[in-house]
Amino acid sequence: MADSDRHCDALIIGGGHNGLVCAAYLAQAGLKVTVLERRDVVGGAAVTEEFHPGFRNSVAAYTVSLLNPKVIKDLDLHAHGLRIVERRAANFLPTADGRYLLSGGERTRDAVARFSQRDASRLAEYGQRLESIADVMRDLALTTPPNALEGSWRQVLPELVSAARVGGRLRKLDMRLRRDLLSLFSMSCGDYLDNWFESDPIKATFGFDGVVGNYASPYSAGSAYVLLHHVFGEVNGKRGAWGHAIGGMGAITQAMAKAAAARGVVIRVATPVREVIVEGDRAVGVVTESGETLRASAVISNLNPKLLYLNMFKPGALPAEFREHISHWRCGSGTFRMNVALSELPDFTCLPGKQVGDHHTAGIIIAPTLAYMEQAYFDARSTGWSRKPIVEVCIPSTLDDSLAPKGLHVASMFCQHVAPRLPNDESWDTHREAVADLMIDTVNEYAPNFKASVLGRQIMSPLDLERTFGLIGGDICHGQLSLDQLFSARPMLGYGNYRGPLSGLYMCGAGTHPGGGVNGAAGHNAAREIVSDFRRGHLRGVA
Repeated sequence: MADSDRHCDALIIGGGHNGLVCAAYLAQAGLKVTVLERRDVVGGAAVTEEFHPGFRNSVAAYTVSLLNPKVIKDLDLHAHGLRIVERRAANFLPTADGRYLLSGGERTRDAVARFSQRDASRLAEYGQRLESIADVMRDLALTTPPNALEGSWRQVLPELVSAARVGGRLRKLDMRLRRDLLSLFSMSCGDYLDNWFESDPIKATFGFDGVVGNYASPYSAGSAYVLLHHVFGEVNGKRGAWGHAIGGMGAITQAMAKAAAARGVVIRVATPVREVIVEGDRAVGVVTESGETLRASAVISNLNPKLLYLNMFKPGALPAEFREHISHWRCGSGTFRMNVALSELPDFTCLPGKQVGDHHTAGIIIAPTLAYMEQAYFDARSTGWSRKPIVEVCIPSTLDDSLAPKGLHVASMFCQHVAPRLPNDESWDTHREAVADLMIDTVNEYAPNFKASVLGRQIMSPLDLERTFGLIGGDICHGQLSLDQLFSARPMLGYGNYRGPLSGLYMCGAGTHPGGGVNGAAGHNAAREIVSDFRRGHLRGVA
């Protein structure tokens, strides 16, 4: 490789979806960009792989809603093969007494009314108020947070202007909605829903969004924000909808990779990075595991902040206080992820039938009450995993016949709660098969043919998710979505604007604003800041 090929404008560590989005935007601005991916395929946790002969599925991330429409449009992802279809129903929740709640669109009110007329009458107002707040949060998702700085007025003034812009967006909300916003940032999901509804099924259906990827009880303070985070999304212009990418989640990241390559981005797989090179107070390149040195004006990380700052710098390269703070970055989402090959669709006791029904296309939630979810968390905290776990089952082959042989199916199982680290230093490698059995048995209680229909399975314990995708403690968000780890404090006050503690060092992953989910917003925002720094002369291009 010639020396000129070893130096570029921007090196991106990690080819997950945010890294690919960032790369495409930088290249579109005329910069020379290289992406270095540790695995032999790009996409990070949003990939599609064959896990059993003839059966393919989204290995980790498994459903579409949060993918930002601006990113889809700017990168022209549909022209690069992306096609997203909607579920025929939103959620299907079997209840402990043999009934069920099937939600989505106009059917929701009638479904809820079978449990509570009062709750059915409150649905519209609940949805309208949450949607009004979500509109503002969608807007903020593409905004660089104001950075908390110390220094001269010349340094601080731009951040005050940025904070004023954020305040202007929040002023769109009337006082009632501002109170709701405060509640959503500070309250528990359970308390928030208890204030609205009286029946368990609708509270459990909505409450599931408050524990997804969140190692907490639905009654833990701050879990209401996690609920809000999961209603930002939209599918094909329909806000709050959930869908499926034909070909699985890998279809999203392959379209992103094609968009980046079409703009001139060089993508190198099977190229893990060992170290970030620091000269003085500036990041100037990386050393790969094979010993290759690559230099760049900007070094950009798509990794969990802990992986970057604690593993990829020599001792003393970073400010001691910064390194100490990052060492306390909280990770761990209580996630146990499985993919199963099925000989037939689950035949639910409460809604019988093995032919594709609307409920088979929905997110199937096995967790009938908020109290059930809370106990699942308590179990995991005390013994390592829930004795009665929370399981969401999605069966994408009901919408996409490319994933399984004709007449057969694949299912994604998103299971909680499990401890990111087991008690007494036990290894997940020892217990993964037994816990996988428990997850299948849990679904089988509601669909008695499920266990016998499993032809093969892929198991991803928290340790597997960490080893395979760099998700520390299985954390799908690269860090908990708690108030002290959001917005300007993601990953740390003073570094919430996608810039690291060294000149030329940037972050573009889910460990920055707006956080987890396959959305691309962090990559979009980071690219905007990096391009700005090039244009202002803070970084020098190679051209």
